[in-house]
Amino acid sequence: MRIMLAGTSSDVGKTTVVLGIMRALRNRGLKVQGYKAGPDYIDTAFHTFATGVSSRNLDTWMLDENIIKGLMGKHSSQADIAIMEGVMGMYDGADVKSLVGSSAHLAKMTDTPVILVINGAGVAASAAAMVLGFKMFDPHVNVAGVIVNKVSGKGHYDLIKEAIEHHVGIPCVGYLTKNENISLKSRHLGLIPSVEVDALDEKIDEVSKMIESTVDLDLLMKLATQAKDHPAIESTVKDKILKIGLPLDNAFNFYYQDNLDLLEEMGCELIKFSPLEDEKLPLGLDGLYIGGGFPEVFSKDLSNNKSMITSIKDSIEAGLPTYAECGGLMYLTAYIENLDGQKFDMVGIFENGSKMTKRLQRFGYVEVVQNAPTPIGNKGLEFKAHEFHRSVVLESPNDLGPIQKYDIKKQKKTDLLSWHCGYMKYNCLGAYPHIHFYSNKQVAKGFVNTCMTYKMEKNNEA
Repeated sequence: MRIMLAGTSSDVGKTTVVLGIMRALRNRGLKVQGYKAGPDYIDTAFHTFATGVSSRNLDTWMLDENIIKGLMGKHSSQADIAIMEGVMGMYDGADVKSLVGSSAHLAKMTDTPVILVINGAGVAASAAAMVLGFKMFDPHVNVAGVIVNKVSGKGHYDLIKEAIEHHVGIPCVGYLTKNENISLKSRHLGLIPSVEVDALDEKIDEVSKMIESTVDLDLLMKLATQAKDHPAIESTVKDKILKIGLPLDNAFNFYYQDNLDLLEEMGCELIKFSPLEDEKLPLGLDGLYIGGGFPEVFSKDLSNNKSMITSIKDSIEAGLPTYAECGGLMYLTAYIENLDGQKFDMVGIFENGSKMTKRLQRFGYVEVVQNAPTPIGNKGLEFKAHEFHRSVVLESPNDLGPIQKYDIKKQKKTDLLSWHCGYMKYNCLGAYPHIHFYSNKQVAKGFVNTCMTYKMEKNNEA
C-alpha cells in the first residue's frame, strides 16, 4: 500500500497532515515508511520522528526512474504502508514545462495515487473548481481523494465535501480544523528542524488524534492499494573496513538516509559525534563526512568548543579525507558572521570567512563539474545536486593561496550560468551543493576509495 499527499501550494499544511496520518497509522500497529518528493532534508526528519522508520527522499530531477523505483521497492517492501509527502504545489518542479521534480511527476512515475490537500479557509463550492483544475491539468495523475485543511468546523467541511464529490467525482477523505497548537514554524523557506522543536512528540500526538476523529483512515488505506509495487534495487553489503566520522547534532543533521546506507553497504562504519558537545573527533577515523545544517544558529557554541575545532583542523591538515556540504563548508571556513555582524571563529581550514545574508543566494537544482581531483572523485566528474543557502563564502585576502575553486553550472532558460560553489585544500572538499549519491554512485565510490588509500598509507607508516 502506498499513497502520496500533495498540496495545492507549499503553505497548505501538508506536512502537518502527513505527520498526523503517519502517527495515527503507527498507533494502529502499522510500520509506516515515509518518503519526501524532492531534495528537502528537514521534512524527512519529521517523518522519521513520527514513524520511528527512516524516511527517504525521492527526487525525479536528481535520480533516474529505475533508481527511484528500486529504492522505493527496497524500503517499501519492509513496511505495511508507505506515505509520500509532495513538494511545494503538486505541479511545481524544476521547470514549468516538463514538471520534472514535481510531486505529480513522481506520482506518475511510481504509479502512486494522490490525496490532494487543499486549504478550505474561506471557500465552499470554489474548492471543487480548485480540485477539478488539479485533476484535469494532467489526467495521467491519479488524484484519488481530497483532504481539506483549515476548515472552521464539520459544517464547513460538509459543504466543501458535497461540492467536490458532486462536481468532480472524487471522494473527500476527511478534514482538519484550524489549530495553532499543531502549527510548525519555518526558517529560510523551510520548517525549523525537528531536533529544535519543543514538545514535538506532543504536537504530533495531538494532530494524530484529530486525524483519527476527522479523517477516514480506512478509506485512505483502501485508496493506497491502487499503488503499483516495484522490485527492490540490487545491493551488496560489504564488511565494515572503514571508519567515517559523521557529525550529527542540532547544528549538523542534513543527510540523505540513502547516502548513509550506501556508504555502509560499501564497507563504511559511520561513527557519529557532536561538534557541539564532544571534545574531539572519534579515534581511528579514515574519513570525515560533514553534512549540512544550521551552523549559524549554533555558531557561538561551535566556536566555544575549541578542543573539537583543534581536533578537526589537525586531522584534516594531516590528510584526513573530508567531504563537507553547505553548512559543513561554513564550519570549515575561518569564521561565521551572523546577520548582526558578530563573527565566531570556526575550524579555519579555508581562510575565507562565511557570512549570512538576508536573502537566498542560491536556490535550485544544479549540475556540478569538478575542475580538479577531490576526495569524491577525479577531475571532470559530473553529477546533479541541489543548492539552498543564504550565506556566502567571502574571497580570501591572500588570493586563495593553495585553495582550489570548485565549479558549478546551471541551465537557466537558454543561458548556461556557472559559478564557483566550493573549495579544495589538503584532502578536504567543502562545497555548497547537496548531493544525493544515487545521482552518480561514482561520488560515493570516489570518497570510499580516497578513504581506503588514506587508511593504507597510514597503516604503512605505522
